[in-house]
Amino acid sequence: MIDIRDLREHPEVYKDSARKRGITVDIDEVLKLDTKRVKLLGEVESLRAKLNVKGKPTGSELKQLQQAKDGLGKLESELTELDSKLQDGLFNIPNLVADDTPQGGEDDKREEKKWGEPKKEGKDHLTVAEANDWIDFERGAKVAGNKFYYLKGPVVRLELAVMQLVSRQLEMEGFTLMATPHLVNNRIFEGTGFQPRGEEEQAYSIEGEDLKLIGTAEIALTGYYADEIIDPSKLPLAYAALTPSYRKEAGAYGKHSKGLYRVHQFDKLEMYIFCDPAESEKWHQRLLEIEEKICQTLEIPYRVVRIAAGDLGAPAYKKYDIEYWSPADGEYRELTSCSNCTDFQARRLNIRTRDKDGKTQFVHTLNGTAVAYSRVLIAMLENHQTKDGKIQIPTALQQYYGGSEL
Repeated sequence: MIDIRDLREHPEVYKDSARKRGITVDIDEVLKLDTKRVKLLGEVESLRAKLNVKGKPTGSELKQLQQAKDGLGKLESELTELDSKLQDGLFNIPNLVADDTPQGGEDDKREEKKWGEPKKEGKDHLTVAEANDWIDFERGAKVAGNKFYYLKGPVVRLELAVMQLVSRQLEMEGFTLMATPHLVNNRIFEGTGFQPRGEEEQAYSIEGEDLKLIGTAEIALTGYYADEIIDPSKLPLAYAALTPSYRKEAGAYGKHSKGLYRVHQFDKLEMYIFCDPAESEKWHQRLLEIEEKICQTLEIPYRVVRIAAGDLGAPAYKKYDIEYWSPADGEYRELTSCSNCTDFQARRLNIRTRDKDGKTQFVHTLNGTAVAYSRVLIAMLENHQTKDGKIQIPTALQQYYGGSEL
């Protein structure tokens, strides 16, 4: 959620930001509601002052007090309704966009750098995995539906090895490992700002309960400090959470949907930061550096891209993706991402700290994918093929896997 005071002072900035994202939101209507609320609040406070009578009132004063009391009840009811409408309006306004963000949509991302030597040839991951009986989508569909799957044997051991290697790296970087709930209530889910566009609802809901399955540990981690004031001496707080991720992937099929690239359930190790507002840009760059270091450790050729405004989710002020090279497709494809959400999520879930003068302020939150296991398996199976058809295990991973070949 955005700051209503800042919206009053800079409405055109927010209108421009929403336009760049391609999001339609009626900011003028929100400001009208805010003006009505301020006026109504003044009337309510005036009536409350009249009711604050000292001493015993006279008969005529009692009549006036009763009229004021009746009027106050009506105005308070109107104020409650107006507050609700205003909050709904504010919740629909996306975060601002960083000034140097590329304009346009998904195809307008800006390449920042490349690492590694892209291979020219390689079989796609699904062909390799099915030929070796490492993956079974057919039985996954029988048991749970399309795009669910079983992993078997060596690739399961490979996934566990990656988890051990990367989680150890993150601990050495100062992150605290966490395991979170896989379900969150709607307030936490909506508070993180996950607002699907159009009909693309992504979350699995539990019928009859105020619960949704998480699509990323970011959701549960954001809610960890909801309605709390974090001691500034404890900031920054850096967490890394290993969880399954559940996604309907509605409206996402067609492009890059083959095999493990878009599935309904996968394991992910997510980095998350709570920090002082002055440090969020520094932390954003550090998250990106860590993601690059992980790719380099796993010997995966990649490029870094800056995401364009029209492809940003509502919470993100600024976002980078790392894309792995797919020799099978002859192009780069999304592997990880990291976003600076500034105080957008913290405002919605009331997560604060104190400044040097002791006044409360909202923290900044950032998130970054350390490893999405389904996609890292694709990247490794496609990029580490040997001439004799085997899969070479990256050097740093061999001690965790227990061998040099898959």
